[in-house]
Amino acid sequence: MFVASLKRLRTVAKKLRCPICDAEVPSDSRSLPFCSSRCRTIDLGRWLNEEYTLADARDEEEEAVPLDDEAD
Repeated sequence: MFVASLKRLRTVAKKLRCPICDAEVPSDSRSLPFCSSRCRTIDLGRWLNEEYTLADARDEEEEAVPLDDEAD
């Protein structure tokens, strides 16, 4: 499964740009979707420093559901 995903990424990589430095990513890059291990490490550091976050779907659901007290 991983090998198939990597082959698919290499096909797409012909048009892919690095999300960190915006450089063109070579189709044979071992750091896909990044152009280099340096950019991959920068991205990892941003995740570990909590510069990136994921939306919490539970917060959105709680806001959308009215409470019993508000329904009156």
